[in-house]
Amino acid sequence: MDMTRGSPMRLMVRFSLPLLFGNALEQFYNMVDSWVVGNFVGTSAMAAVGIAFPIIFLLTSLFIGMAVGTSILIAQFFGAGDRDGVRRSVDTVYGALMVSILPLTLLALLASGPILRPGIFFPQLREKGFLHPDWSDAAAGIYAICCGTIKKVLLADAFGTVVNNGWVHLEELSAPAAWLVILGYTLQLYFDFSGYCDIAAGVARLFGLRLPMNFDSPYRSASVTEFWKRWHITLTTFLRECLYFPLGGSRRGTIRTYCNILIVFLVSGFWHGAGWTFLVWGALHGLAQVVERVWGRGRDRLPFVLRWGLTFLFVNIAWVFFRAPDCAGALELLGRAVTGGFAKPAAWLLEGLFAEETSAVQMLIPAFTPWKNILRVVLLYGAGMVAVLWPRNTIRRMEDFRPTLWRGAALTVLTLWCVLSFTGVTTFIYSNF
Repeated sequence: MDMTRGSPMRLMVRFSLPLLFGNALEQFYNMVDSWVVGNFVGTSAMAAVGIAFPIIFLLTSLFIGMAVGTSILIAQFFGAGDRDGVRRSVDTVYGALMVSILPLTLLALLASGPILRPGIFFPQLREKGFLHPDWSDAAAGIYAICCGTIKKVLLADAFGTVVNNGWVHLEELSAPAAWLVILGYTLQLYFDFSGYCDIAAGVARLFGLRLPMNFDSPYRSASVTEFWKRWHITLTTFLRECLYFPLGGSRRGTIRTYCNILIVFLVSGFWHGAGWTFLVWGALHGLAQVVERVWGRGRDRLPFVLRWGLTFLFVNIAWVFFRAPDCAGALELLGRAVTGGFAKPAAWLLEGLFAEETSAVQMLIPAFTPWKNILRVVLLYGAGMVAVLWPRNTIRRMEDFRPTLWRGAALTVLTLWCVLSFTGVTTFIYSNF
């Protein structure tokens, strides 16, 4: 068996092992989730937590020991995206042992990212700051956790309400309603995944650790190529170094470069899900990058606003296939966005959106009732667009974070709102991909 550097067998094993490992992790998560639901639904919430948590903690710790040990050995043998690999076995073993201190946190990292380089992450476990964060790290960590929670609960879940209502009544959507659903999913996915990454980065800071940036305001991108330098950065790096470069990258001529780009994004689509919709999504992004390379400097001479608008429109359309149950459903939604007429969105589209808050405001201000739907749309989508286009995102602000009175007050109010909004189990949707 030829396992030399660059050989097809080495490349196949190098890429297939993480996929197999990810599938095993998903099966384990589903097993634990089904066991908890099957045994504790209908019991007291506190009793269920008190009984289930120690058992889940033990099961998770055992799984993490096997999972991390396996992934570390794979990383050491194959490099795992770090060209120098993990140089010293003693550091590898020490890192595997120390990871058991953070089992629940790292289970989430293994399932959803960010993808960690062993050579960058494990040395942090030997530094003095590990488990001894200073006050600036603690403040930045709490800040990131609060921001991530706000993104998830107040924004991602709110957009998810609109999106789910729209997909249930797909054939009844007008064009404006269809675009609300399309844009809503674009924002929902970002706030869900970046909110999770903010929470993960914040928890890591509380332990004196630093995770790599995974999102850098991707919807500010003026090209699809730039988008993939800002969206799920660690996955992009992994695919580039473990697949694109071994395939030859851009060193073997123009046609081969274009083929390599298409292969990488088809694999990226398959990475997220085994379905035609994910392959179409990956193919669209690959073709878009090829078109940008062919267009070249002519595109760069366009005004920035136009380049940004074209990129954002493309990303929105591509996400439709990512969300759709099948290609026919995706095409139907896109068709409704063009031919659905200009009737205002029906009231059912916003059913369940901030329902308790809306009822409270109606009681206090009766004049609010006729305007409740349009105000909810304007406030939610306006806040979402401002947040994704803001020059400095949460991770950037963590670098030089300084707590202030107004920041503390705002975070306290919004976090309390999140807590009061909890009505049941909510999951991070990106963990499904």
